[in-house]
Amino acid sequence: MKIDIIRIGNSRGVRLPKGVLQQCGFGATAELSVEDGKVVLNPRRKPRQGWDEAFAKAVKGRDDLLPDHLSADWDRREWRW
Repeated sequence: MKIDIIRIGNSRGVRLPKGVLQQCGFGATAELSVEDGKVVLNPRRKPRQGWDEAFAKAVKGRDDLLPDHLSADWDRREWRW
């Protein structure tokens, strides 16, 4: 998609179509970075967004437990499930 770089005061900017903003999940703010000479624009995420779902999935699948070779005898005695 070709877009124009427009004058905004003393700066320059681009207008992003509404559909692009919605598809990428942009809200009122964004994260801007330069990587390998390219401008990268990412939607801002809330801190720890998605952690609740990830923790629930880990507990359900018992992925929150240490592997047997990392657990100690006192772990088995002290912790009850």
